[in-house]
Amino acid sequence: MKLDDTACYRALSSRDGRFEGRFVVAVTSTGVYCRPTCPARTPKRENARFYASAAAAEAAGFRACLRCHPASPAASAAVVGTAATIRRALKLIGEGALDEDRIDGLAERLGVGDRHLRRLFAKHVGASPVSLARTRRAHFARKLIKETSLPLARIALSSGFGSIRSFNAAMRETFGVAPRGFRDHREAGREEKHLTLRLPFKPPLNWEAMLSFLRPRIIPGVEHIEGGSYRRTISFGDWAGVLEVRQALADRCLLLELPVAPPVAVMPIVARAARMFDLGADVRRIEEHLMVDGDLAALVRAHTGLRVPGSWDPFELGIRAILGQQVTVAAATTLAARLVAKFGEPLASKHADLTATFPTPEAIARADLASIGLPVRRAQALQQYAAAVRDCVVRLDGTRAVHEVMAALQSLPGIGSWTAEYIAMRALNEPDAFPASDLGIRRRLSKTRELTEEEIIERAEAWRPWRAYAAIHLWMASHESENG
Repeated sequence: MKLDDTACYRALSSRDGRFEGRFVVAVTSTGVYCRPTCPARTPKRENARFYASAAAAEAAGFRACLRCHPASPAASAAVVGTAATIRRALKLIGEGALDEDRIDGLAERLGVGDRHLRRLFAKHVGASPVSLARTRRAHFARKLIKETSLPLARIALSSGFGSIRSFNAAMRETFGVAPRGFRDHREAGREEKHLTLRLPFKPPLNWEAMLSFLRPRIIPGVEHIEGGSYRRTISFGDWAGVLEVRQALADRCLLLELPVAPPVAVMPIVARAARMFDLGADVRRIEEHLMVDGDLAALVRAHTGLRVPGSWDPFELGIRAILGQQVTVAAATTLAARLVAKFGEPLASKHADLTATFPTPEAIARADLASIGLPVRRAQALQQYAAAVRDCVVRLDGTRAVHEVMAALQSLPGIGSWTAEYIAMRALNEPDAFPASDLGIRRRLSKTRELTEEEIIERAEAWRPWRAYAAIHLWMASHESENG
């Protein structure tokens, strides 16, 4: 990705936070690379080199600054908006696709050749997929070292390293420090029953608004909101447990608490939790864009920091969306509770409200859904959707472009544009998804007369590429007007 060095240096000199995530700056005199807002002294122009990502800077021989931590999620946002294949590859790498597979396996999942994938990464990211995965593992390992007391051997495995030797080498090469150098006052090497990890974000984040949106839509038995905490059951292979996410009182992060899971599961769980709460978004930039619209400006000001609530599991969200077709949110929640109670996998938990993990595609595809009071057509739609996911006719794993997934969804009986847009918005994290036929959105936008769907789509053109965020603000306003 080509950068304008002059513009980048101006941004660096001003330390303007709006340029966070667009580039990192490497300093030839120190061998370190930083965020554009790093509090360190601004380097001389002739000593500054600019890269599109942390991985590109590290591939060029620079190591991460220990003051501004430039490899956090916000710093990697520069690759957002590039080719769809790159976005999908980055998502899969973030979930560990190269920890147990080679690059040709990743390329096959994406439907491209491995040489073509390497060329795309060289052009758009400035580093190879393998280099990016190694950088990700090293930074996640540092996170576990600093935030937990887990033994280093377990941290190596939990970070995707195949051996202690490769772990030590990567840490020294990335940071110039041995793994033990990151230990603080914690009691090192102690096995923990629970992990508490930080999920950083770039402010603002309106946690209360996030929970307000999720609260009426939770799936009883699987999810629960109490006070300022969100809890849910999760599974990874044969392992199952309960995670909790809450807001830190005096830090720019959420706190994720989970039982010590199998090493291979830890990094994907953290990545999915961050994505579920849309923590990688530059919300301030999005809000600036939406507030140009006078009608949206008041809504955005009322819920500054509102993000698009995602989902833990795209398949689960799809089931919830189909259940919600043409019924109230409360009615859909009741049906979801029945589905989990009868077809979910029971889970022993200290939380009385969390009793099972969500049914698998296989379980729903062969279930007697009429037994929980579903109409015949709705039951058929659920089963055909579940079978399509099970058989990989519909791919919700990030290996296909969003428009391809939406087309595959709408080819199934009982799934129309509203459901496909809703799944794209909340399950596939598509920022420009927009369910224009939604009744709440129509009511909110129809002031003097009722707008048609075509008129709503035309009205929303000005909100691209952030129409999903506009939809969330419109839903919140519609809900408050109905209950206010």
